[in-house]
Amino acid sequence: MPQKLPNYIRAARREAGLSQAEVSFLLGCQHGSKVSRYERFVRHPNVATMFACAIIFRLPLERLFAGAHERATSDVIQRVHALVQRLSTSHGGPLHQRKLETLSAIANAAGAHQTDNDASV
Repeated sequence: MPQKLPNYIRAARREAGLSQAEVSFLLGCQHGSKVSRYERFVRHPNVATMFACAIIFRLPLERLFAGAHERATSDVIQRVHALVQRLSTSHGGPLHQRKLETLSAIANAAGAHQTDNDASV
């Protein structure tokens, strides 16, 4: 499976027929250079800018920032497995069981979401 790009701002901008300067204006920036840095992966947009890009290009964050989403999903799943390992050494009551159920739900949802994204790209 090919690795996804950190973001697809350039492709979305071109599909929309907008210039870097126009997207910068919509983002509230002074110059198109910031958008250029996002497109070249030199700079990472902050959360507000990510949401603004999703609104401008009418794309879900998971698709517009597919590479970043894929990395975050992978990192969380790794940490879920590590936490399950830690918790497996102790046996607690209802709270312990709820933690394990929550971790299982996170792993299942993340895995299903990752599979959905693989099919849609």
